[in-house]
Amino acid sequence: MDKKDYYEVLGVPKTATQDEIKSAFRKLAKKYHPDVSKEENAAEKFKEVQEAYAVLSDENKRKQYDQFGHSAFTNASGGFSGFDGFDFSDAGDIFEEVFRNFGFNTSSSRGGKKRRQNGSDLLYRMTVSFEESVHGGKRDIEVECEDTCDECHGIGGFNSHTCPECKGSGTVTRQQSTMFGSFLTKTTCSHCGGTGTSFEKLCTSCRGTGKVVKKKTLTITIPKGIDTGSRLRLAGKGEAGVNGGSPGDLYIEFAVKEDNFFKREGNDILIEVPLTITEAVLGCKKEIPTLYGNAMLTIPDGTKNGSKLRLKGKGIDSDINGKKGDMYVIINVVIPTKINKKQKELFKLLSETELDDENEFIKYNKKLKD
Repeated sequence: MDKKDYYEVLGVPKTATQDEIKSAFRKLAKKYHPDVSKEENAAEKFKEVQEAYAVLSDENKRKQYDQFGHSAFTNASGGFSGFDGFDFSDAGDIFEEVFRNFGFNTSSSRGGKKRRQNGSDLLYRMTVSFEESVHGGKRDIEVECEDTCDECHGIGGFNSHTCPECKGSGTVTRQQSTMFGSFLTKTTCSHCGGTGTSFEKLCTSCRGTGKVVKKKTLTITIPKGIDTGSRLRLAGKGEAGVNGGSPGDLYIEFAVKEDNFFKREGNDILIEVPLTITEAVLGCKKEIPTLYGNAMLTIPDGTKNGSKLRLKGKGIDSDINGKKGDMYVIINVVIPTKINKKQKELFKLLSETELDDENEFIKYNKKLKD
């Protein structure tokens, strides 16, 4: 028999895995399908590809082919028998993809009654104040979603009985002709939608779907310590499921407004406090606003501009990660722009003050003079 090597037909080596063989067949089946291919002898090439895959995709047949070649699949009259009895379900996903590309409906070929489906999740975006993000709180929101119909209790109708079209199976069998021959395919029953049940009367509220759009008012507890991008999950508050499926979840995504004074870094809080030159030089006590009321802070003498002083435990007490941050006071020494004559004389006296000899600039300057 003058036949091409099956590995050569599929363009794979003899060491190819089943996944590689399947991938090669998928590409070639699409390429040479007679309904779309414009190549010469497409139908013959298509059958050749089918024949090669029928053997190489079956481990037992592949072993026989590797040992005896094409002679392993010739009958007494010299005809090829290896493709006979090939189980197309072995390549179900591949053929479904090929058929679907050429307009064949195979989505329900493995059908049955409608499966239980869980409801969809919902996302609600909520903007909260900085204070709410720190201390938490409660907020009522209104959510619109698909929920179980109260009129028919989610069934879709009244006085149910077995569907006369599919006899309760949820599917109908039809004969379909393809290049592979005639096949019996199962599709979802259009009369009952795959449930296997019909109603004497459909529910007018939900029009047989079992679900209606409702507006719900929910009270949301805002956790302490939330930040922009934080999400809160409310289990079972999403859309209703189908055929007894569980409802989806509702996710609250937060956005926090910025505060005029406080800045946040994780669980820590930063605030900038202005000091006069005198307060920075001599030191002082300052009443500092915090998230939990005012606190007295001792400013040591000689405090430099930009210094960071810590107030332990005055940061955010978070429900999110269970940690409590600190508060940091950033010192901003303010240079006066208007001073009187007496103040000017005092500053002249201060200008005679020698800088610390340990200052790097002073040491470098002295070195240049020497």
